[in-house]
Amino acid sequence: MKTAIHSMTFGITAVSAIATQRFVDYDGNPCAAGEKALAASHAGGAEIGEECPLALGIVLVEAGAAIAKGDDVESDANGKAITQSAGVVNGAALDAASADGDIIRVKNI
Repeated sequence: MKTAIHSMTFGITAVSAIATQRFVDYDGNPCAAGEKALAASHAGGAEIGEECPLALGIVLVEAGAAIAKGDDVESDANGKAITQSAGVVNGAALDAASADGDIIRVKNI
């Protein structure tokens, strides 16, 4: 079982629906492709207008593709973690992901 270690938790009002374990932007949306993340959603995410719980530290994030352990990660178009190529680095993968939908630990977002 993967464990998160949150150094800080806080909330943001969701402007659009936010799934749990996704990168979230500074406006309350799932991050767009390559966008800088404010934090990662946890505890169920949120619907529009609800307070979305966010966390910093070592967080659980859903992968959007295969990722090698230790890779820098960025957001895909759905707020999922993918190997960094051209976007903003939102952290480093502490686990490998073999496919889209795997849950990995990401540090220092």
